[in-house]
Amino acid sequence: MAENKKDVMDEELKKENKAAEAESKAAENTQEQEAQNEEETKEAAEGNEAEDSEEKDSEEKDSKEKDSEEKDSEEKDSKDKGLFGKKKKKDKKDEQIEDLNDRLRRQMAEFDNFRKRSEKEKSQMFDMGARSIIEKVLPVVDNFERGLAAVPEDQKDDAFVTGMDKVYKQLMTEFDSIGVKPIEALGQEFDPDLHNAVMQVESDEYEPGVVAQELQKGYMYKDTVVRHSMVAVVSE
Repeated sequence: MAENKKDVMDEELKKENKAAEAESKAAENTQEQEAQNEEETKEAAEGNEAEDSEEKDSEEKDSKEKDSEEKDSEEKDSKDKGLFGKKKKKDKKDEQIEDLNDRLRRQMAEFDNFRKRSEKEKSQMFDMGARSIIEKVLPVVDNFERGLAAVPEDQKDDAFVTGMDKVYKQLMTEFDSIGVKPIEALGQEFDPDLHNAVMQVESDEYEPGVVAQELQKGYMYKDTVVRHSMVAVVSE
């Protein structure tokens, strides 16, 4: 009897232990489920925050783009208004600066014209002076030529004649270096700009209107006639 009672007690104790274990296991499962639910809730909240942040960034970006477009449109309208609208009144200082710049440009242009005119006048005065000196020296050259032409053949080798010939050649070389050249006349068609006809002659060698004799040499200084050639022209 006592043994049966003990077995019954043991059996009840086992049941109680099993029930306690079942309750403990259920509590653990409940805690795990709650933790899992909390974690899922947290992840969902974080996802919502991320979506909200992305949506906010997108809205800010759209707002910035819209502001930039509005600013560009305002600048364009302002430029168009400046181009086609009423002109802005110039400041008094700007007008003074523009007036001074205009005066400076005019004075510089006048000075440049004055410089060019002065250089041209100086060159003309130099040429006039050179022509005057050349005209005075030409008779000396004529006398050299006449004297050398009058020397007899048997005296052309004399030291005096040789020296005079060298002086004449040196003088003509210097003439040539400064631009003084004799005018070609003999055998050329008569040109009133270069030749001075003093007589007409008959000639079988030259055609009518051609220079048959050169009585006095003419010379040019650069492009200007210093002295016309004195010539005789074949009559027609």
